[in-house]
Formats: sequence, structure tokens, C-alpha cells
Amino acid sequence: MKSVILNTVSKLVLPLVLVFAIYLLMRGHNAPGGGFIAGVMAGAVIAFQYITFGSDYVGRVFNFNYRILVAMGLLVAAGTGFVPMLFGYPFLRSEVWFLELPFLGEVEVASAAFFDVGVFLVVVGGILTIVSTIRR
Repeated sequence: MKSVILNTVSKLVLPLVLVFAIYLLMRGHNAPGGGFIAGVMAGAVIAFQYITFGSDYVGRVFNFNYRILVAMGLLVAAGTGFVPMLFGYPFLRSEVWFLELPFLGEVEVASAAFFDVGVFLVVVGGILTIVSTIRR
């Protein structure tokens, strides 16, 4: 059974929730939030697309292997943890760099942000793998 209201709401909510998830991801290494909650939000809104439009539509829009997304996330998160050990620091030690960007000025970049991105990829990939497997 198709619902015009559900279809419309689903298409409107997707970009809004994805933008908010990216906002949570970017602020997470300095404040509560971060990769996990951003991944849950992004995975949930894409799962909502599965429920609304079906697996064929979502397969066309998000055309990639979700398991590879999980593997990439694990590599990024683990790499962020192990790289400091190569320089004699403890596992998952965070560093902060300041970059001078045009129009933005000085921007703080922390290595914890890369860990958050890895967690985000694992959570989104895991949720989408589960949902796509169930919906078949």
C-alpha cells in the first residue's frame, strides 16, 4: 500500500537528518555525540527509505556494498588507534592540529575526528547491512 504523505515526508526528512548527522559527527570529538549517534541517525533515516520505497529504490540510490563500508570504518578506527603507537604514544592518543583555511581562518582538527568517522562508517554500514538482509 503506497502512501503519498509517507513518500513525501520520507523524501523531505532524508537530507535534513543526514545534514544533522554530519553536524553531530563533526562536533562529536569535542562534545557528546560523535560517530555513534551520527551513524545511528544516518542509518535510521536510510532504513526509513527502505521501509517507505523498498529495497529496489534504495539499492539504486545508495548503490554500494554496505559490508565494505563496515570494513572501511573498522580500518579507519583501528588505524587511528594504532598510528600513535608507531610514534611511541599510547593506543588512541589524540592530537590536535590547527590549519589555516581560506575564508574560514584557523580551524582545529583533532585525530579523534578520524576515529569518529570510522565509528560512523561501521554503524551506518552495519545498520544498512542488517536492514537490506531483512528486506530481501
